[in-house]
Amino acid sequence: LAGPWAKRKITAAFTDRIAVNRIGPFGLLIIVADAVRLLSKELIVPEEVDRPAWDLAPLVIASSALLGFAVIPMGSGLQLADPEIGLAYVFAVASIASLGLLMAGYASNNKFSFLGGLRAVAQNLAYEIPLVLTGASVVLFAGTLRLSTIVEMQAETLLTLGPVAIPSWYAFVNPFAFVLFMIANLAEVGRNPFDIPEAPTEIVAGYQTEYSSVYFVLIYLGEFIHIFLGGAIITTLFLGGPAGPVLPGIVWFMIKIWAVFLFTQWARSAVPRVRIDQLIQVGWKGMLVLSLANLVLTAIIVGVTSA
Repeated sequence: LAGPWAKRKITAAFTDRIAVNRIGPFGLLIIVADAVRLLSKELIVPEEVDRPAWDLAPLVIASSALLGFAVIPMGSGLQLADPEIGLAYVFAVASIASLGLLMAGYASNNKFSFLGGLRAVAQNLAYEIPLVLTGASVVLFAGTLRLSTIVEMQAETLLTLGPVAIPSWYAFVNPFAFVLFMIANLAEVGRNPFDIPEAPTEIVAGYQTEYSSVYFVLIYLGEFIHIFLGGAIITTLFLGGPAGPVLPGIVWFMIKIWAVFLFTQWARSAVPRVRIDQLIQVGWKGMLVLSLANLVLTAIIVGVTSA
């Protein structure tokens, strides 16, 4: 719930504005005010929409991210399920959101919405493959898709420099993969420079142009849940999950997720949006090649060290 508030504060700091500060301490109750305002608005249904797809799209977008959290080890014994294919499951359910974006764009009977839906599919195809390939490099190191085991593999010490012990987080073991994953995650969650599906200066708001009231709330909520799910995946794969000294595991887990969230907000405020052709070119000609090279190099390193 604090995500939208933090988003406004961070964006205001970058643009030399005050942001919310009137409703509640530090403007925190603006979240409640926004919820009441949006939920009390009339749900306007445009003419000639494809009603079943138009109604289902917000639910698909919001629920796909929530399903991903079911297998994330959050520390302090908080993990709903721990299947052997945990990482594959997270990638699979998170990608369902692309279907929701396409449904929303197509069903709205609006050219701007349709363009936004097509852009979302093109973007996710271009960046989900590098995302999965980079995640696969972590699987090669850990030897498993089970997320709890991936976290356990990062509990050892990688290097000791005097009194400082560097943990064997995969962000330290393979920093190149970590950077690739962070960039691909920005595209996956639609943050600058990859907010092409919404692009307010070009296509109004893209796939969500025709949505209002509770449907808009679900889409907006789904967007933020996906950002935090991306942070949870990065935390689990590269930042040791809930591991950390002194504080409980769930506290460290939340700190790391918020660190990733703050990075996405920095990118949103500091990095300009690219064109759709540039985005596709970077995805297919840049990120895909680099992620494949990282996967091959990781396989060689793992093969040599285990021989």
